[in-house]
Amino acid sequence: MKITLPRSEYETLLAHARAHLPEEACGLIAGTQDETGKQIKKVFLLTNTDHSNEHFTIDPKEHLAAVKEMRAAGLVPLGNWHSHPESPSRPSEEDKRLAYDSKASYLILSLMERDAPVLNSFHVENGQSSKEELALIDG
Repeated sequence: MKITLPRSEYETLLAHARAHLPEEACGLIAGTQDETGKQIKKVFLLTNTDHSNEHFTIDPKEHLAAVKEMRAAGLVPLGNWHSHPESPSRPSEEDKRLAYDSKASYLILSLMERDAPVLNSFHVENGQSSKEELALIDG
């Protein structure tokens, strides 16, 4: 599954994650999907109600509002994203355990190296994760 992410949306996500250090930042991704893959059109920046550097819970009211906004814009939910302030860009055991939607993409932004952030996308199913092809595009 190939996923495209506009560089401008990546920059928005990155700025939000950096602003919330040392906590994990989180949100949703929305866009379109076809036989070629997923096209992220909008990144939603939501509140981590856990205020933790090791895990996150998305604020349920913000989650619902984001889904309503997606639908109004003709977009579909594609998955979620969160940051790892102090660990690599790969799903933790908790991330895999809590990945309930096998159709979703899970983007993880590592800020372990503050000047060299790493963003990857993962497919998680039955507790197993595999890396998805992620490309930043102009826009």
